[in-house]
Parts: sequence; C-alpha cells; structure tokens
Amino acid sequence: MSHWCKILVGVLLIFNFPNPGSVSKAIKIVRSDLDQEINLDIPNFQMRDAIDDIRWDKEGIMVAQFRRQETFPAEIYEILANGTLKIKHLKGYYNSTYNVVVYDTDGKRVLEQSFDLRILEKVSTPKISWDCHSTNLTCEVIKGTNPELILYQNGKQLTQGHLKAIRYQLTNLNAVFKCTASNGVSEESTVAAISCSGEGLNIYLIAGVCAGGLLLFFVALLIFYVNKRKKQNSRRNDEELEVKAHRATSEDRSPKPSQISTSPPPNPAVSQPPPPPGHRVQTPGPRPLPPGHRVQHQPQKRAPPSGTQVRQQRGPPLPRPRVQPKPPRGAAENSPSPSSD
Repeated sequence: MSHWCKILVGVLLIFNFPNPGSVSKAIKIVRSDLDQEINLDIPNFQMRDAIDDIRWDKEGIMVAQFRRQETFPAEIYEILANGTLKIKHLKGYYNSTYNVVVYDTDGKRVLEQSFDLRILEKVSTPKISWDCHSTNLTCEVIKGTNPELILYQNGKQLTQGHLKAIRYQLTNLNAVFKCTASNGVSEESTVAAISCSGEGLNIYLIAGVCAGGLLLFFVALLIFYVNKRKKQNSRRNDEELEVKAHRATSEDRSPKPSQISTSPPPNPAVSQPPPPPGHRVQTPGPRPLPPGHRVQHQPQKRAPPSGTQVRQQRGPPLPRPRVQPKPPRGAAENSPSPSSD
C-alpha cells in the first residue's frame, strides 16, 4: 500500500496542480470592432468575500480599480461586480495589452492575467469589377482592418490575399465568380456573373497580332531600303559609263599632233604643165544634177569646217590660165588634136 502512495505523490509533484489561491499568468488575444463595447472577462475566476482589490492597467498604467470600500467611476473603463473590465466606444488607438491583478484581504496576490486587445474594423461588402478587353478581374473592399480576400470560380478557389484588392487574369470569359472578405470580426461576400462574348480578345492573341504587324513593318522597311540603294548604285554606274564614253568620243574627234603637218601639201596644179591653148581649164567641183533631181533632193547643209581643216583643204591659190590669141583658121586645122595622141 505504501508503494502506491509514493507513486501518487510523485505524480502530483510532477503536474503541480494549482489551487484556487495560486497565481497564474497567461495571454489572451481579443478582437473587436470599432465603436463597440467589449468586456474583458477573467477566466476561471469567481468573486468572493476574500477578494478585496482588483486592478486593471494598460501597459503599466492603471486605468480602473475595484475595492469593496471605494468606487472609482470612469467614462471609458468600468469594472463590473464579477471583476470584468468593460471598455466603451472602442477606438483604433485602444490596441494594447491589458493586465489584471487580484488581491485578497490580506494583500496577497491571488491571480494575474494579461489580454492582448486588437481593435479591428468590420469589412465592407466586396465589389467585383472586370474588363473584357484586358481580361482582368478585380475584387476589392473599401473598409476593413487587415482583410483577407478569397476569389472563387464556380465553387473553386482561384486566389487569395491579405489585401484590400486582388486581381486575376481571366481565362474563361463566361463564368460565375464569388469574392469573400473577412478579418476575424466580420465576413462579407458577393457574387457576379461575367459575360464577355464578342467583347474582348485573348491577351495572347492581341500580343501575337501586334508582334506580327511590327515584324512585317520592319521587313517592308528593309526591302524598301535595299531597293533604294540598288537604284542609286545603278544610276551612279550609268553616269560613270556615260562620262567615260563622252571622254573617249572627245579624244577620238580631236586631231593628234603627229597628223597635223606643218607645211602645206604640194599643189598639183603647179606641178602639172599648163594646158595647150584652145582648151578651157576645168576646175574640180560637183557635177550639176538634172533639173528633176535638183527639185526632189535638196543638198544638205554641212557644218562649217574648223580653222585647221579650212587651211588644209584650200592650200595655196591656183594660178590663173594665160589668155592666148587664137591662131589662124588654117593653122588650127593643120595642128594635131590631143585625142589623136
């Protein structure tokens, strides 16, 4: 029997169950909405005659106190009969850590408890908006502290975030979407049916069309530039060939220094003996054409020769024939004719 008693005592020492007079300390997180009243209840505590003093403080500064012989009225904080702290008209700056300490009539600390108070604003009803051209869907809330947004499509969760607005790229332009907003003190949701048939295009299709058009523009610009350069080069080559041909023609037409003679050519009229008397001197020249040919074919005008050619063609002046007196008639008949020779 003594053996089982020792085991029971060991278990009690290990767990060390506290009695009602022991001191306990814990932290409890409490969330509430703005402009509301909240009661900070002391867990596992019952008011009894042995309790003499209850003190509530905020970050080391006492905000409310309860004593059996005295009362401490306050506009914001109030201690109820069971030791609960009541806070009126909650504001955002009331976020803090509150601590309560309970003393008995002997001045002994009976209980100590801490509360981490978080003041949260209720979330408003979310709003769903979309753009069929950009295929973007947006869910947003206007009011609410630290809201959590969750987007659903046909009952399936798509995305979520701890923001006041979330965006989603649409892949199905005809579907039902639901957006839920919550922050621990409130929860709101809304549903919207989207229909974008014939109003919007896929973003990838639009990007592909724009990229293809830009590529075609650059290809056309490159072709135009190449053709323009080819035409310029061809025109330049033609001009160079024309200049070379003109220079060659000018060099061929101009007389060479070796061909120009310094002395005039000998006159054939001077070297020949004078003609016998009775014969007329025939000067070289073009034969006269018949009257019919003269009317039909007009002689073409020739360009006047240059100074060098005129000097080469004319030469020295020809001697004029001498005029001899006619012999007697008999002598003319007896003289031999030139054709008989």
